[in-house]
Amino acid sequence: MIRIMTNFNIELEFPAAPFHRRLFAWIIDLVILILYWVLVLRVLGESSGNEKISTVLLIIFLIPLLCYHLICETTMNGQSFGKKIMGIRVVNENGGQPGIGQFIIRWLIRTSDLMAVVIILFAPIAAQMGEGDFFWKFAIPMGLFFTDIVLVNATKKNQRLGDILAHTLLIKASQRHSIDDTVFLNIAGNYKPSFPQVMQLSDRDMNSLKSILDTARKRGDFNLAAMASDKIKNHLKIETTLSPFDFLEVLLKDYNYLSSN
Repeated sequence: MIRIMTNFNIELEFPAAPFHRRLFAWIIDLVILILYWVLVLRVLGESSGNEKISTVLLIIFLIPLLCYHLICETTMNGQSFGKKIMGIRVVNENGGQPGIGQFIIRWLIRTSDLMAVVIILFAPIAAQMGEGDFFWKFAIPMGLFFTDIVLVNATKKNQRLGDILAHTLLIKASQRHSIDDTVFLNIAGNYKPSFPQVMQLSDRDMNSLKSILDTARKRGDFNLAAMASDKIKNHLKIETTLSPFDFLEVLLKDYNYLSSN
């Protein structure tokens, strides 16, 4: 279990993503990328008669390959296809949805993927050309790959290098995810907010609030909901007779309505 401190100074526990799940998710994503690249090579082979078209297509097709994890994690609630299949996802260190900046940082520092790209794209070419020096250079990405393995198994929160720098975590999660897993809710147009003070809270605060509310509901933990409710009431100077669960739910609805109008 990973213990994290939310923005409201309330500690929550999240089940850490086991190493074997992370590994299999990575392998699944890698297979997807390999199949994609094989398809790209076939398309490029058919257009090899026109060098300009081939170059343009190569650039276009490289974008999804290079940005695969960034595109998936920002649009699929912190999951790639491999992570979704293995039931794990990325959250920030407060238990909420990471920001786009955090996704970009962990995408830029994908040391294990760098190792895979080197093997897939360059090793066969180097072998055919007899470039023995390449395999010495290969030791660098391989070293980074093992660094990730050591960090995932040795750090307190099971973070690889990209996660440490992006302040993100990989946790076990249900394979069924929807908009309900985020702070975003569908609010009717005639909705009337009860607590406009909620706009004093940041997106990060609301992500933490949603995590606390989800955890409290799942455990049936009234005290956890009450603790969060009291802290928010004191901070925003709100007085209400609503129950802790109802109060937190109304805050989420008010935030969604006010932030979109």
